[in-house]
Amino acid sequence: MEDKREDKSQEYHQRLSKLAELRKAGVDPYPNDFKPSHTCASIIKEAGGFSKEELDAKNINVTLAGRIVAIRDFGKASFIHVQDRTGRLQGYVKKDALNEKDFSVWKLLDMGDTVGLEGRVFKTRTNELTVEAKAVKLLSKGLHPLPEKWHGLTDVEARYRQRYLDLMVNPAVREVFIKRTAVVKFIRNFLAERDYVEVETPMLQPIPGGAAAKPFKTFHNALGCELYLRIAPELYLKRLVVGGLERVFEINRNFRNEGVSTQHNPEFTMLEFYQAYATFIDLMGLTEEMISQLALHLHGSMKINYQGTELDFTPPWTRITVKDAVLKYSNADAAIFSDRVIALQFAKDLGLDPPTGISHGKIILEIFEKTAEHRFMQPTFVTHYPLEVSPLSRKNAADPATVDRFELLVNGREIANAFSELNDPIDQRERFQSQIKEREAGDAEAHLMDEDFVTALEYGMPPAAGEGIGIDRLVMLMTDGASIRDVIFFPLLRK
Repeated sequence: MEDKREDKSQEYHQRLSKLAELRKAGVDPYPNDFKPSHTCASIIKEAGGFSKEELDAKNINVTLAGRIVAIRDFGKASFIHVQDRTGRLQGYVKKDALNEKDFSVWKLLDMGDTVGLEGRVFKTRTNELTVEAKAVKLLSKGLHPLPEKWHGLTDVEARYRQRYLDLMVNPAVREVFIKRTAVVKFIRNFLAERDYVEVETPMLQPIPGGAAAKPFKTFHNALGCELYLRIAPELYLKRLVVGGLERVFEINRNFRNEGVSTQHNPEFTMLEFYQAYATFIDLMGLTEEMISQLALHLHGSMKINYQGTELDFTPPWTRITVKDAVLKYSNADAAIFSDRVIALQFAKDLGLDPPTGISHGKIILEIFEKTAEHRFMQPTFVTHYPLEVSPLSRKNAADPATVDRFELLVNGREIANAFSELNDPIDQRERFQSQIKEREAGDAEAHLMDEDFVTALEYGMPPAAGEGIGIDRLVMLMTDGASIRDVIFFPLLRK
């Protein structure tokens, strides 16, 4: 290892020496006056279909800029590969074709440098499309060598910490993030076509609400008050529905002061949308359509491979209640849903250790997560969650102990959460007050009272349904990502 570090340090100093030579010769190693006429992909598209003879006859001249990612040096001639945002293309640099100054500059270049090439396009004897350089211009001198390759568990953290290197040398990684952009663009267009308005709501909030999570806390000096990074935009989006924006959505960051895992990053991207005069049943249909069409758009099929499992997003998807799921995947007695004592004992029999004072509904949720949640590999809507774990949801008319809510589970993980919204201000105030009691009993993630939100409801919110979809987890599914860190450019890591 020591010798390897010495080699890298030696190469760094060699490149510094070349940099000094370039400056001494009057060459600016970091200019900003080169304008490429083509990309690698556009050259391939324009010239790739011609034979060697046809290409010679056409005499196509281009200017191309990119990073040198490979060099085969034969002294008075070199073959290189130049990489830009669209791909890679071969270049041919020959002493006889360059003026003396350009060739002297070329001899001081290394892999990793960014260059501009000007010349004609031809095909080699092996039929490889190539730019024969008549002029070479250094655009940025790299002082470190490119990593040869990144693979294996020992390199995973380095890839995340130095994502710029990961993107340089791993085309598949770049493709993941290009697909991520395509996912967001598709969702924006999908909702806009259905008359949704894209909005932005506060990241800094005086009261963190809309989810059960621990917030990050900060302090605003000028106002002299504590503020929180939002855990969800929900309560502000609902205020907009009250104000008459009947269909709204936001794609933006949420922040939760929680652990880091393959499924969790403290800073993550969420889509939330709300539709007046709709129910959670309506949103099931909308979600099926949106995600199945997204899979078709990206993969040409509603069936995709994720970590060795074929996932079929073809509608309709399975629908099952929390109660039926627990009864199907455990030996629970139906009495656990009506008797807290029996539910608590069953939870303990499963090896769970519910905290003192936990509500009946939270016991049921823990039982569901232990026995059933991980079973749902194919897209499944799990519905009718307990009232106590859904303080912002409308009660189910037939069973007031549950709410009109669903979670979309895929590969045993939550991808989306939606419900018919609670718009009764009296009921909402009582739910907040129950949450305060749970917080006082030790639940640090219970909701706080938000008086302004209740006041907004008192002015009248139309019946509505809303949904949140984790963009990062959705991108993981669509790009076969094993970890959330694979789909976030710069995931949070320990120092």
